[in-house]
Amino acid sequence: MGTMIVSPNPHIHAPVSTKSLMRDVVIALLPAVIVSILFYGWSELLVLGVSVASCVLLEWAITKWLLKKPSTIGDLSAVVTGLLLAMNLPCTTPWWIVFIGAVVAIGVAKMTFGGIGQNVFNPAITGRVFLLISFPQQMTDWTVPGGFIKGVDAVSGSTLLGQAKLGQLIDFNALDTFFLNIGGSAGEISALALLLGFGYLLVRRVVKIWVPLSIFATVAVISGIFHAIDPVAFTGPLFNLLTGGMILGACFMATDYVTSPMSTWGGVIYGIGIGLIVMMIRYFGAYPEGMSFAILLMNMVVPLLNRWFHQRKYGRA
Repeated sequence: MGTMIVSPNPHIHAPVSTKSLMRDVVIALLPAVIVSILFYGWSELLVLGVSVASCVLLEWAITKWLLKKPSTIGDLSAVVTGLLLAMNLPCTTPWWIVFIGAVVAIGVAKMTFGGIGQNVFNPAITGRVFLLISFPQQMTDWTVPGGFIKGVDAVSGSTLLGQAKLGQLIDFNALDTFFLNIGGSAGEISALALLLGFGYLLVRRVVKIWVPLSIFATVAVISGIFHAIDPVAFTGPLFNLLTGGMILGACFMATDYVTSPMSTWGGVIYGIGIGLIVMMIRYFGAYPEGMSFAILLMNMVVPLLNRWFHQRKYGRA
């Protein structure tokens, strides 16, 4: 007679799976994806298609031929990685560079550690940072091709963050930028579209709000202090909250279950660290944007935060 092993109670079940969580993230990203396709056209469709297809195929190939395990592409995590990677790239990125980013995201940052739930660093951000360091010219080409919306012609130039870093005169209107910001990656085009998706995740209880709020609050406080000291040299809170990858990073990437802290206070400190590093890079670093670097650096601190801060144990007062 075989031995039956029963784990200690309590036994808690919830109608939530990795697939359902990832499906909700895909749905939440759709508003920003649709807006980016409308304004960037076929170029953005190509980047999205290559990124998602490469991530899915690479994960399937690695699990089948290298890890010798059942395929995990059905959980949709590779699709989410592909979407987030694409939204962090210029729409003019050549397909082969997009593929390299997918190789780094899936093959290095995710599957090397054993797959979903075991990776230390956010895969999409790891791929994006690798490409930024390896192909700086292509990763900072902000040409905007004519999209499917008539009247939007191809233009080229620095993003608002790039103009700020160069000390150029910035044509910034907070209300206009909130609705639409042509220029930059797909994840920068519309703050409203991203926040609508984030609202959906909150309603579905997919993410917790303390990480994004702590990031936004830290960025607002630091930029407010520096802007008050020297409004010419330092951009203000609204500018830093609405430009670059701030909203995409805070709402969709810093909140990743695997690479963010499990406790509330750990998440708050994690968010404060991200906000602090972002502003230090934006104000004093070589790059105009710092969200990707900030999240990766704080990913390394997550094991310590999980050790220092614990959620209240079930059944304990």
